[in-house]
Amino acid sequence: MQRIAWITGSNGLIGSHLVQSAPQFAPEFRVIGLSREIVDLTDNKALRKKVLQDRPQLIIHCAALSKSPACQANPALAWKTNVEATQALAGHAAGIPFIFFSSDLVFDGKKGNYVENDAANPLSVYAETKVAAENVVLKNPLHTVVRTSLNAGITPAGDRAFNEELLNEWRAQRRVKLFTDEFRCPIAAAATARAVWELAAINQPGLYHLAGSERLSRWQIGQLIAVRYPELDPQVQACSLLEYRGAPRAPDTSLDSSKIQKLLSFPLPKFSEWLRTCPKFP
Repeated sequence: MQRIAWITGSNGLIGSHLVQSAPQFAPEFRVIGLSREIVDLTDNKALRKKVLQDRPQLIIHCAALSKSPACQANPALAWKTNVEATQALAGHAAGIPFIFFSSDLVFDGKKGNYVENDAANPLSVYAETKVAAENVVLKNPLHTVVRTSLNAGITPAGDRAFNEELLNEWRAQRRVKLFTDEFRCPIAAAATARAVWELAAINQPGLYHLAGSERLSRWQIGQLIAVRYPELDPQVQACSLLEYRGAPRAPDTSLDSSKIQKLLSFPLPKFSEWLRTCPKFP
């Protein structure tokens, strides 16, 4: 008999890939994708009712207010969505495996190549909420935090992933400014989903970094994607964080993913290599 797994944020990038890949990588689970339309995670009464109805045996929590400008503009909503909802979910999952998605942005970016026991130092409201939620989740030894980086892929809405945002800008014939001195470790959402299903299968709770095996600047990422779409005449302008005026940005939040890599059956891909072989995004 299949066990029930919840995937929150099932209409988002990582959540939708987890749902789609479950038959291949987690056939032992009957996956129930939760979107905001199905249950409001900030409504604890409705959440409790849904838990009693489905009785999930695994929860993978992808849902979040993930756009940093939106969090910066409304800290109260960011805290309610990213921290309080996570706390409620983790409470309902007290006796079962619970996997929470966090971010490389919990670091201040001064060092780069961060490992799991490096000290977090969030610079933005979004990052602050992720650190707070991590602390809640990791109080339970059955629970897991996965910090990831920029994920690429296709979303149901067509505008959630960073690659979709770039393509939409180029289709509108707009020039995109990208930082040459802000570094991440981008990864395909399909690889993230596969890795998380494997992590769920071996059930070794804890804190893990899960990102691509290649450190790239925002500008390099844009250049790699632009090469695949010459028909859009993509315009990419290099710029520096020194020119940026806005909420603080971490310059180098590249992650060392060697801890989780030791547990996986496949190598975490370099973004450039994956991009050369994957189908073009629509």
